[in-house]
Amino acid sequence: MRRAAPHSDATLNNERQSGWRTIRRVAPYLWPADPAHAWVKRRVVFAMVALLLSKLVAVYTPILYKQAVDALGAKGVPDLALGAVGLTLAYGLARLMSNGFQQLRDAIFAAVGQRALRKLALETFVHIHRLSMRYHITRKTGGLSRIIERGVKGVEFLLRFLLFSIGPLVLELLLIAGILFYLFDVWYLAVVVLTIAIYVWFTFKVTEWRVKLRREMNDQDTDANQKAIDSLLNFETVKYFGAEAREAARYDGAMQAYSRAALKTAYSLAFLNFGQALLITSGLAAVMVMAAIGVQKGDLTVGDFVMVNAYMIQITMPLNFLGSVYREIRQALVDMGEMFDLLEQPAEVTDKPGAPALKVTGGQVELDNVVFGYDAERPILHGISLTVEPGKTVAIVGSSGSGKSTIGRLLFRFYDVVDGAVRIDGQDVRDVTQDSLHDMIGVVPQDTVLFNDTIRYNIAYGRDGASQEEIEAAARAAQIHDFISALPQGYDTTVGERGLKLSGGEKQRVGIARTLLKNPPILLLDEATSALDTETEQEIQGALARAGQGRTVITIAHRLSTIADADRIVVLEKGEIVETGTHAELLERQGRYAFLWQRQASEQEAA
Repeated sequence: MRRAAPHSDATLNNERQSGWRTIRRVAPYLWPADPAHAWVKRRVVFAMVALLLSKLVAVYTPILYKQAVDALGAKGVPDLALGAVGLTLAYGLARLMSNGFQQLRDAIFAAVGQRALRKLALETFVHIHRLSMRYHITRKTGGLSRIIERGVKGVEFLLRFLLFSIGPLVLELLLIAGILFYLFDVWYLAVVVLTIAIYVWFTFKVTEWRVKLRREMNDQDTDANQKAIDSLLNFETVKYFGAEAREAARYDGAMQAYSRAALKTAYSLAFLNFGQALLITSGLAAVMVMAAIGVQKGDLTVGDFVMVNAYMIQITMPLNFLGSVYREIRQALVDMGEMFDLLEQPAEVTDKPGAPALKVTGGQVELDNVVFGYDAERPILHGISLTVEPGKTVAIVGSSGSGKSTIGRLLFRFYDVVDGAVRIDGQDVRDVTQDSLHDMIGVVPQDTVLFNDTIRYNIAYGRDGASQEEIEAAARAAQIHDFISALPQGYDTTVGERGLKLSGGEKQRVGIARTLLKNPPILLLDEATSALDTETEQEIQGALARAGQGRTVITIAHRLSTIADADRIVVLEKGEIVETGTHAELLERQGRYAFLWQRQASEQEAA
């Protein structure tokens, strides 16, 4: 048990370092170095001025209250009644001014907070898109979106309370302590300082404990959320296997764990609130007893008693505020720390400094002794060498797991090769910008995923700014224009999430139209028809053939009947090229390709 302490201290130290890191990351949003954003600095300064005025008025307000009470208690002086009314009005006006300066402060600072929230949200969104394919396939979308949501929400809160809570609270407490010492004696100051010191110590200690509970609750919340999203994204699969009850039980189990963590958090909050109330009430009672004794002795007036009470209540409010603010700041630091961890996640695939844009003159694709594996311990490709001549169609076939789709991912540079090189017109894809590489390659995947928007939007995604005429021309080339025109809403028809409102063949045609609109010199067909029925596949094949005219085409195929007309066929087996040639040459050779062809033919006959 004694060995746990160093670990706890180290963990706490790491949390503090993470908190300071988060504050350092947020600070530039308050005080940007760019002269173009000088307005941000001005707003911060004006907000601080409004804050200072608010505190000065707030600290002077109880003095007006005391003077009004003393005036009302005076005898034999008729004008004092009028003075009491005036002082009462002044007291009310002072309270109004204090609140007014606070609201002015918030209004001035609002634009600063919103700017920071927008910039950080955009930075996170852009960074996530820069991260590699490997990162995205190992993370769950639901958990990722929850981290971003919580982190971005914490930005404005943290910015606001870094400026308007801790510093102003200290200022107000110092001013009140000085007034108590000046107007009364050192014992009043001693009680107030002791009360505040114990209160702050208690609050920070309990809050540190609660932060760990909140983190556990967040983890359970993230887990439950990603289970819900995962289940909804696989709605059809759930239905196919009648697994609604199973999914509900799985989700309920996650929510049960979340509920347990949330209850611990709620209980700890009740303990914190009661402890704070006990400490504040004890300090308040002690000071009020001292003031009451002073009034009884004739050393103090009733107005002094009332003023002491007003100051203690004024101390109580920001101290209660300190508790909640500290909790929220710690939580915001945790949430934003997770988001900054995400922002500091390095991209596996990056552009070299000063990398030029890819220049495609013919569209020759070359794989030069390529070695690659998703896991270092399990290589997929073993020294693949392959050249696709400009304007030619090369098909890559092989059994599952042979590395066919991996070649397509390396060409698009979702991953970098372990050894060897992938070149386009003699240019290593690692030496050019990823944006220019992606512009030159069009991909029609096995399962075309569409945005939950209109058909027009999904086709136009192929090229930003495309006109309606160009969209329709691409749709005609993909043989889907007539189908779209027959729909009640035509090109404005929404396709549903992931395109679920369209059939597999319709989605593939939209995907082909999108790629045709992009008009790339190199086309990658990654098993583009393997998920379709034979009749639909034959219809799509015509659209794909037209799409490949005048382009360098790499077809990754499962059904060999779809690539019989390819200029060259490459057969992969266990990450190595075992055969290459035309359809006729490979059949005549009676090797691996002929075996696959005969097996598929017999399967079709049996079907």
